[in-house]
Amino acid sequence: MTTFTTSIIPNKQTFAKVDKPHKLNYKAICVFVATGFFLDQDTYWEDELCLKPASTHNLDTNGILLNSKPSFKWHYSPRDISFNQVLEEYVALLTDIIQEQVKDNPVILPLSGGLDSRSQALVLSKMSNPVSAYSYSFQNGYPEHKISKKIADVCDFDFQEFSISNGYLWDVIEDLGRINKCYSEFTHARQMAVFKPLSDMRGVMSLGHWGDVLFDKGAPSNITEDTKVSYLLKKMVKEKGFELAEKLWQTWELEGDFKSYLRTRVEDIVSKINIDNISAKVRAFKTSQWAHRWTTTNLSIFEAAKPITLPYYDDRMCKFICSVPERFLADRQLQIAHIKQHKALASVTWHANKPFNLLNYNYNKSPYNLPFRVANKASREISNMLGKPFTQRNWELQFLGKENDNKLQSFLFSENFKNLVPQEVTSYFYNQFKTDNAIVYAHPLSMLLTLALFHKQNNL
Repeated sequence: MTTFTTSIIPNKQTFAKVDKPHKLNYKAICVFVATGFFLDQDTYWEDELCLKPASTHNLDTNGILLNSKPSFKWHYSPRDISFNQVLEEYVALLTDIIQEQVKDNPVILPLSGGLDSRSQALVLSKMSNPVSAYSYSFQNGYPEHKISKKIADVCDFDFQEFSISNGYLWDVIEDLGRINKCYSEFTHARQMAVFKPLSDMRGVMSLGHWGDVLFDKGAPSNITEDTKVSYLLKKMVKEKGFELAEKLWQTWELEGDFKSYLRTRVEDIVSKINIDNISAKVRAFKTSQWAHRWTTTNLSIFEAAKPITLPYYDDRMCKFICSVPERFLADRQLQIAHIKQHKALASVTWHANKPFNLLNYNYNKSPYNLPFRVANKASREISNMLGKPFTQRNWELQFLGKENDNKLQSFLFSENFKNLVPQEVTSYFYNQFKTDNAIVYAHPLSMLLTLALFHKQNNL
């Protein structure tokens, strides 16, 4: 027998067999296309499970899961403590974790215009490890790398900028499917566009994933015990992904209806989180589901290039969060206060509140932000007039234009894929995307592409 324990937020997914027939789990696939991630322990297969986080698992000699039991349960146990005391503890903990994780290795730091990687940059700037920072922007998109470069310059890090080019996906999609096993759709994995230069960089990666969820409110104050599931479903479900899921549910002649099935599944998971505070309860749900089944899936791409470290994934960080009063976690207060200890770093634009920074973001409202909004809109319109459409979303680089369309159709309308998804279903969503509904239909189109590659790579 093999026994092992998964972390509170595992940095990789572990799969195990169960004693069931080897056939597709159609209900789980419907949830996947509606939300973009598999729920709880679901996988593509009836006889395979993704092992739960924060649990001890026993497997027999054939890799069959015998049983699992929790090794940690999310809780909300706020201490009677001041904000400044919490801030001091947070900074010390983040520093200790990063130092322990990177040791004396050179560090590769992906930088964005947000707060998580900037918090890491502040800690790393006080260490002796050489740091190579990088960032990327969409071709013909907002130059976020310029914000990242300013952060790197303030911290005296080496810096590389990358452009995510049009149509990069088609050269790497087969490799991407093998890396993430098609457990996440492909238009979010921008790092695949720069996989080779990342592989050539020296050091271990320090990734800031999930800090934005841990260090913010889990839910707005108006969410109640009675409305929490509806709130979660609204956050989880993509409108047209739900439409695709319903069509597949009917096509595959599954019992009951998809809407009731999904709601029951979410209600069941939430009911097992024994926390009264709604914000903390929702954060625990998001972390055990989104982080584990979506964010962690995409970490596999970074790990295929370099060893990875994740300070916000550390068990100690999760346990710390459980002891912090919710009023201190809301609105990124701790991260902002930490970064404001370095005035030059805080003065760099905060992407979510551009063109303002951490010292003046409270002015990101009318009339103070009107000049930027007008100039930004004019810049996009001029770019469009010049035949260089402004890119805001990754799928625009992969699905728009004739060459991209030809590649996309080669997967969606392959002869074998019809065995899983009828062509009339695929054609409906493809045509909706093409007839001025691209923004809302990009998600189901991307999910169909993911299923098509899964179908191909598994020789179904």
